[in-house]
Amino acid sequence: MKIYNTMTKTKEDFIPIDGNKVKMYACGITVYDDCHMGHAKQAIVYDVISQYLRFRGYDVTYVRNYTDVDDKIINRANELGINALDYSAERIHEAERVLGELRVCPADINPKASENIDNIINFVQDLIEKGHAYATEKGDVYFSVKSFPGYGKLSKRNTDELLNGVRKDVEEGKTDPLDFALWKSAKEGEISWDSPWGKGRPGWHIECSTMIRANLGESIDIHGGGKDLVFPHHENEIAQSESLTGKPLAKYWSHSGLITINGQKMSKSLGNSKTIKEMLEVYNPEVIRYTMLSKHYSTDTDLSDKEFALSEKQMFYFYNTLNDINNFVKANLTDENAKIVEEENYNAIETNFIEAMDDDFNTSLALAGLFTACKNANNLMKDKKYDANTRAVTLKKMAEKIVTLYSVIGLLKEEPTVFIENLKLKHLKLKNMTVEEVENLINKRSDAKANKDYAVADAIRNELDTKGIILFDSKDGTTWGINELYNIG
Repeated sequence: MKIYNTMTKTKEDFIPIDGNKVKMYACGITVYDDCHMGHAKQAIVYDVISQYLRFRGYDVTYVRNYTDVDDKIINRANELGINALDYSAERIHEAERVLGELRVCPADINPKASENIDNIINFVQDLIEKGHAYATEKGDVYFSVKSFPGYGKLSKRNTDELLNGVRKDVEEGKTDPLDFALWKSAKEGEISWDSPWGKGRPGWHIECSTMIRANLGESIDIHGGGKDLVFPHHENEIAQSESLTGKPLAKYWSHSGLITINGQKMSKSLGNSKTIKEMLEVYNPEVIRYTMLSKHYSTDTDLSDKEFALSEKQMFYFYNTLNDINNFVKANLTDENAKIVEEENYNAIETNFIEAMDDDFNTSLALAGLFTACKNANNLMKDKKYDANTRAVTLKKMAEKIVTLYSVIGLLKEEPTVFIENLKLKHLKLKNMTVEEVENLINKRSDAKANKDYAVADAIRNELDTKGIILFDSKDGTTWGINELYNIG
């Protein structure tokens, strides 16, 4: 297994620090508002990585934190006239709800900044004692960047370059423009805690370093987050943690791509920030998840209408294939002990999946393997050179293998008929039609055919076709589908 390491900018063999155990941390959500799609992507990416590592037999401890106290949270709580931590608790509950709908498995540990105040204070005190931090008369504590020679090694920046990009007016008591806050003195109307430096609250960067140390130890295997966190957040984490322990904070640094909306950077200031809640009102959770996984996790994801339309069609193809297999098996399976055929295609399902995912968790390549598996299954259903029972046995095992493997990355967890019907109903509603209207037309067409009035029957089919409704005739009757869903691009 290989993983891309931002620190070395190379793909490296994945060898955990401690045998089979994997300690993994991903920066979580600052819960000042509804979770947006950037949160969704990061949560899905590291959920997939943690679940796949477990699938491969590793003993994973996965920690994803919540920042439940910071400037934005305090400001929002003050606007609403409620306690900041009460507000955070509400937002965390909502975050867990929407992430759960996206099939994101809970992390093993979800620490919160407010629950680690003592740990944070102790961490800061130790940094002061080691000469890496200093307190001001005002009660703020800053990390001394120049006390850590390795600063900039993750982002590949040096301190001289960084000085050109910082404010020249230095905060009161701060000795160097590059230094960053570990502890912030309390302001009027802010939540605060007692500390050796007076009332205050933690800075953002120190939270993660502290929670990693408290829950996973001094060195971990994988540290993840969005690529917007490389600098300064992860750079500052490294400086704090490695100054204190003298050990590497993480063996592998992993960063997921960002979200754009119709090609434009997602931003509240631009008015194009999409919340998870809003997206779930329009798209099936697995369609959203598939969109996030259809490209490599390190690349940016564009949330365009075109992208989601394609994702719906492709997910429909997978579920429709599984449904067709289920129907074929139900109609033709008579002896489950028969030997399967085309064993190479069956074995390739797992081989392709593992090869793709072992290569830096390449979900894009893994999904290409899913297309191949479904294509082979559809071909086998039509291949008359094998008897029906033999095909049914083979297809049943293929479907079971497909579902088992791709559920690891959070897909194909629904009943095929439920997914298909819900998607059909969604598109029917967009066409301002009802199931009753479609079925009435189908019944009229059946009556016309029974009366050998083929002109009327053809006219009804054409009418439905112009509305994007496709009909399927069989010995068991006529069913309908949404024509555009069958064009997977």
